[in-house]
Amino acid sequence: MWKEFKAFIVKGNLVQIAVAFIVGVAFGTVVSSFVNDLIMPIIGKLVGNVDFANLYINLSGQAYDSAPAARAAGAAAIYYGAFINALVNFLIIAFVVFLIVKAYQRMEKPEVAPSPTTKECPFCKTQIPLGATRCPHCTSDLGGRG
Repeated sequence: MWKEFKAFIVKGNLVQIAVAFIVGVAFGTVVSSFVNDLIMPIIGKLVGNVDFANLYINLSGQAYDSAPAARAAGAAAIYYGAFINALVNFLIIAFVVFLIVKAYQRMEKPEVAPSPTTKECPFCKTQIPLGATRCPHCTSDLGGRG
C-alpha cells in the first residue's frame, strides 16, 4: 500500500498539478496587488477620487468611518467596493488564462490524419486495398478505378 501511495505521489502529472497550483496562487496574489494597488486607484481617481475598497452600504444603523472598520465591528453591510475589486481581479485572471490557452493551442501541432490504405468496392461496399483492380470479396473487376 505504501509503495502504491508513493508511486501515486511522485507521478509527473501530480507534481505538475501541484506546481501549477502554487504558481497559480502566487499569480493570483500578484494580480490582486496589481488590481488593488495600481488599477483601482487609477480608476478611482478617474471617477472622482473614489476608493472602491471603502464602498459599502451599512445595514446596521450605526456609523463607521470605513468599510474595514465596519467589517472589524461585524456590522451587517453590503461591501460592493470589495466585490468590484474581486470582479476586476477575476476579469484580469480570466483574460491572462485565455491568452495562455490561445498560446498553447498555437504551439500544439495539429494531428495529421493518416493516409487511407483502403477504399470501398463500388459493387459490394467492402473495404479493399487501394491498389486492388479486382475485389477479393465479390470478384468484380474494378478496371482503372484503383
